[in-house]
Amino acid sequence: MRIIHAYRRVLSMLGADKRLAVYLGLANIVLAGLQFLDPVLFGRVIGLLANSDTTPHDVLWRSAATLIGIWIVVAAVAIGGNILTVVHAERMSHRNRLKAMSRYFSHVLSLPLSFHGEAHSGRLMKVMLAGADSMFSVWLTFFREQLATYVALLVLLPLTLLLNWQLSLVLIVLVVLFCGVTIVVINRTEEGQRRAEFFQSSLAGTAQDALANVMVVQSFTRLAAETSRFGQIADQVIAHQFPVLNWWAVVNVLTRGASTIAVIVIVLIGTILHVEARATVAEIVTFMGFANLLISRLESAMQFASRLFLQMPGLDEYFGVLDAKTSVPEPTDADVLDAPKGEVAFEAVSFGYPGGPAILRDVSFVAQPGSVVALVGTTGAGKSTAMNLLQRLWDPTAGRVAIDGQDIRHVTLESLRSTIGVVFQESLLFNRSIRENLRIGRPEATDAEVETACKMADAHDFIARQPQGYDTMVGERGATLSGGQRQRLAIARALLKNPPILVLDEATSALDAATEARVSRAMATLMEGRTTFIIAHRLSTVRDADEILVFDGGEIVERGRFDTLVARGGRFAQLVATQLAGAPHIRAAE
Repeated sequence: MRIIHAYRRVLSMLGADKRLAVYLGLANIVLAGLQFLDPVLFGRVIGLLANSDTTPHDVLWRSAATLIGIWIVVAAVAIGGNILTVVHAERMSHRNRLKAMSRYFSHVLSLPLSFHGEAHSGRLMKVMLAGADSMFSVWLTFFREQLATYVALLVLLPLTLLLNWQLSLVLIVLVVLFCGVTIVVINRTEEGQRRAEFFQSSLAGTAQDALANVMVVQSFTRLAAETSRFGQIADQVIAHQFPVLNWWAVVNVLTRGASTIAVIVIVLIGTILHVEARATVAEIVTFMGFANLLISRLESAMQFASRLFLQMPGLDEYFGVLDAKTSVPEPTDADVLDAPKGEVAFEAVSFGYPGGPAILRDVSFVAQPGSVVALVGTTGAGKSTAMNLLQRLWDPTAGRVAIDGQDIRHVTLESLRSTIGVVFQESLLFNRSIRENLRIGRPEATDAEVETACKMADAHDFIARQPQGYDTMVGERGATLSGGQRQRLAIARALLKNPPILVLDEATSALDAATEARVSRAMATLMEGRTTFIIAHRLSTVRDADEILVFDGGEIVERGRFDTLVARGGRFAQLVATQLAGAPHIRAAE
């Protein structure tokens, strides 16, 4: 049964706290036994009082005092044990909830960009929070009370057969009916709850999508449309959730009704057996106590089962993400990349996404240490894919990529990516201070080193003018800064990281001419002494490259310096001519 499988997996997530979980389990068994003694002792006291007319006064007092004394000791031990169990269960559950969130967060960040391209960030956040909260609820409830319930049902309930099998059968029938009804309701509502949870996740994704693009929403007067879209998804949640809630409400009512009937049947059968001298008053009272204890446990178990069932789709989503495998696994014996020179070699590299056509075919080149290599070509020619392979966001389907003679598949991802600095077309900044953003690639950098990098990137002056200088918050995705300012911060960040290999991915194409000139000067500083790859559509930016690789259809069709390629009159010359022909129109449009 899926719910039992989920139960086991949630408990297996306790990790280092498994020993504590075992101790809590043993404590629950002891507490269940002490609870079992409650109705037995109560029944004995009532039975003693019922026979007070025929029992000598001093014997009655001694027996009653002994039973009540034992009862007090049992109650005191039970109360103390419950306090310790609850305290440690609370601490363990809270601790492991945060661990579960951390494990999920770390795993998601390690997954390749192909995963993130298909998964919605809002949905991933919702899955993390819902999954961690669900596991917290299971851990806390299980070790605080539910384990004792299972012990009572599986171990202690059969022991009641030794006291009076006729009365015991009533309790057993009650448990069987309860379990049967619960299983039926789970089967009837499982798909509905799964659909409801799917739309719950869609709500989170839709909200995050709209908030992340609030400027588009307002500029294109999409407020009513986006609100309506959100409302439609909310209606779908209600449409699938309400029938599920109705079924579980019926289970709740039936449980209470069955409990009442069970008590009445115990009293009726007990009375008949007592009249026939086959049951004592003590046994009847004891079974009344068993019934009340069992009823409260069954109601608690039903509520727990209902809650766990409603959380099942969320747990499935959480474990589904946690089970997602990276497309670039790191070998267990991976070496640390040693790249003092920064020579990059593509050796007969081919690549295609799983199930798709080939994107790169037999690509080979060597970038000498400190050289500038430009990758040009039309959109989809394979330029960015080649640089993604260099960063090992994917692995080649054939051939290999090597840095200083080391196959990058055999080195740790951390050492590989710490060797490569990337400046993107759109500068990606965290909603943190300028100083924190600059230290992303090198957290140990001193304030003096940070300022030096910013001066080299022509960023120090505008940072100094900010309200809190380097401690100024930049807003979500750097929204409080201009495009040129964000790009200069990205360059300063790369300078501070000081990598031997640099990738400039359309780093200036989104800037105006004046800003591009300032950023280009900063980039010239950044490129000094580093093996640099420039991905460019604007061909004027690669005029000084040591080598230009012209991609077309996933292959390198030409290579050489700018003037040589233009003079050759081939594919590169056609691209240059096309851009020159379109330049007046571009300027007019601007």
